[in-house]
Amino acid sequence: MPGVKLLVIALLGVGSAVGAGVWIGRQVTDRVEGASQVQANARLIAYASVVLLIPLGAEVVSGVRPGIVAHAMIGFLLVPPLLLKLGSVGYRFVRYYGGDVIYRRAGAPVPVLRWLAPALVVLTVVLFATGIELWLFGFRYGEQWATLHKAAFVLWFLAIIVHVVAYLRRSAALTVADWRARLPGALARQSLILVGLALGVALLIAMLPFRSPFSVALGAG
Repeated sequence: MPGVKLLVIALLGVGSAVGAGVWIGRQVTDRVEGASQVQANARLIAYASVVLLIPLGAEVVSGVRPGIVAHAMIGFLLVPPLLLKLGSVGYRFVRYYGGDVIYRRAGAPVPVLRWLAPALVVLTVVLFATGIELWLFGFRYGEQWATLHKAAFVLWFLAIIVHVVAYLRRSAALTVADWRARLPGALARQSLILVGLALGVALLIAMLPFRSPFSVALGAG
């Protein structure tokens, strides 16, 4: 039966991604060595990662089960905090590859995660960009956007599982550390996270009245 085969393939894919994440995670240290600027950047990334965890899980569930409106609204909620995380990671990337001494001394992520990161960023941008396009315009510009969105989701889902499992312990440790052992700028980092969430809620509310041709065509979930 095709349905059973797809389920088995999906379980094998998810299981393999979890296993890879656990194996890679053993090579990731909980502490960040280096100057205070490097540690502050790492803690901001950790904050954003922890905050994104539950909404991303809800986004995946709402995408698998019928519920177009819920799926779209959670997606809009995620956009600002997701941009904050991408911006923080991008800042470290630019400083490291730009030759900044303090970031070079702190070192790069473990090789597998270092190679996975660019692909994950591209897949994340494609996934959210195609999702927003579908919500705003439906199939006005062709059904290829839906195909691209689904294909990007499959690859993104496997990549994000590896990423989350590998970094989960580190992100939790850095987030807790920023509350217990205050590093300069802790309040600013926490404020940025709260602002990102507030902007996400504002974007969600702003999009609620919008009658998407995609949701109307599918009965709005």
